[in-house]
Amino acid sequence: MTLPVLNRVRVSVDVMGGDHGPSVTLPACQAFLKRHPEVELLLVGHPDALAAAADWPRTQLVPASEVVAMHDPVEVALRKKKDSSMRVAIGLLKGQGAQLPRADACVSAGNTGALMALARYLLKTMDGIDRPAIAASMPNQTGGFTTVLDLGANVDCGPEHLLQFAVMGSALVTSVTENEAPTVGLLNVGEEVIKGSEVIKRTGELLRAADAAGQIRFHGNVEGNDIFKGTTDVVVCDGFVGNVLLKTAEGLGSMVKGKLKAEFTASWLSKLSALLALPVLNRFQAAMDHRRFNGAALLGLRGLVFKSHGSADAFAFERALERAYEAARHQLLDRVHERVAATLQTGAPAAETAE
Repeated sequence: MTLPVLNRVRVSVDVMGGDHGPSVTLPACQAFLKRHPEVELLLVGHPDALAAAADWPRTQLVPASEVVAMHDPVEVALRKKKDSSMRVAIGLLKGQGAQLPRADACVSAGNTGALMALARYLLKTMDGIDRPAIAASMPNQTGGFTTVLDLGANVDCGPEHLLQFAVMGSALVTSVTENEAPTVGLLNVGEEVIKGSEVIKRTGELLRAADAAGQIRFHGNVEGNDIFKGTTDVVVCDGFVGNVLLKTAEGLGSMVKGKLKAEFTASWLSKLSALLALPVLNRFQAAMDHRRFNGAALLGLRGLVFKSHGSADAFAFERALERAYEAARHQLLDRVHERVAATLQTGAPAAETAE
């Protein structure tokens, strides 16, 4: 079924979250409102911090007396800080009794562990989904991006969980690109079917069965370099591997940027070369700018929650808002539900270790 694009989208924002809080989130929200006249923002935070947005159009201010710090344990966020900006912002995705949800999506740059725990506690997981997954986009050499999940929510995964990640990742790509049949790759130590652990081999069997049933478009096993080649639209892996992959990519990007800067400033001749190469360097930097891909989706929940990098600047946080907006506008939640329901109807097994 083709879902209509929503004309009006409401996004709740944890204004206090992240390393920089309102000094970054508020300018990003203001710029986002100017670019999207059809959007309404619900800004959640301490009243003093929200005062600057009192006269903004299409904006509601929602007070919250507490803040989940970046170093706070999950238990503190769950049990002690019950009026935190993060908790209140997520809660706006959940209706109360006959009252409908006030927001269509939520964005926070706060503590990842706390955000996942609160979102799972308040919203619960979808039917047919045992574990939420963190999905984010990584640039590839085709000029597009590859969506990778899970990036750290689940360290140990069974084959059925990875199948669910493939279904959810496919729905995410469809919602933001309108590609109705995105390709899925299974991250492995080689492309051959016989390679990998028993979990990976069993996962491959489930993905091939789902492909045969028309629920996903399974490409096969892929290796780490395929992510940056753009071999497939989606790559699935467990959270341990995914988080190592993400941190390695971030570290490599920083190293390359630092090396280039050092080489081009090493001497007057190098500086002259840099001046001549400036247009090329600017295009390269723009293409590889990780800020453009900020905003990871927490998939599998009964609400759309997006995680911005904690150290994001205003440009990067605005990109996270953009991703949440596009997901809500294209009804990602319903797309995931449809794909999961269809997969279950074809007889794909549920996870053996449901939580």
